[in-house]
Amino acid sequence: MRHDIASIAKNSLLLKNAPAQLVDPLLEGARVTQHARGETIFIQDDPADAIYIVARGWIKLYRIAANGSEAVVGTFTNGHSFGEAVALRSDRYPVSAEAVTECELIAINAHTLIRLLESNPKIAISMLTATYAHLHNLVDQVEQLKSRTAPQRVAEFLLELSDCDDGGCTVTLPYDKMLIAGRLGMKPESLSRAFAKLKEQGVKVRQNAAEITDVEALRAYVEEDPAAAWSR
Repeated sequence: MRHDIASIAKNSLLLKNAPAQLVDPLLEGARVTQHARGETIFIQDDPADAIYIVARGWIKLYRIAANGSEAVVGTFTNGHSFGEAVALRSDRYPVSAEAVTECELIAINAHTLIRLLESNPKIAISMLTATYAHLHNLVDQVEQLKSRTAPQRVAEFLLELSDCDDGGCTVTLPYDKMLIAGRLGMKPESLSRAFAKLKEQGVKVRQNAAEITDVEALRAYVEEDPAAAWSR
């Protein structure tokens, strides 16, 4: 495994709290795989035989509803992990995973990890930390859907991608707008209307980039009472 890939794995939420003497043998048996945009990693109900860490690129997890529509459960990028809970139960994946950009993944064999857990429970703390992070993310998504308008949800998404605390900032959109809409629980046309609405908040979207005039002002807009946001 390349040094840079191993470094990403060791600093991931999944492994950074685990003892080094357990992480090193775990990574020695891991596979690094490359995937093209649009490539399927696994599909819903496949046996959960691996836990994945994203080394480069973006992955989406999704489910297909009975009516054929796609529900995006989450998106993951460098250092993020997925598949922990079901793999540790030797269960089946409850979602499908797809590369939304070219990407590299670190695939950790679930059976190897289970054996390490049985011999040294300390690594379980890392598993719990990563699982809690996923739960916290899902709670945040539910809160967004319940308590924020569509423009506020889009504004919060842009702020999450921003590396600026104040002033102006340009954010590169990491994947296509249809996926952004799915990630935020809205239709593509609703996303377009939300972007248009955000012009009033100093946000201009051009192709795959968003220019934010004032990060602090946009953050204040996100925290507004939805009733006030709707009236604008």
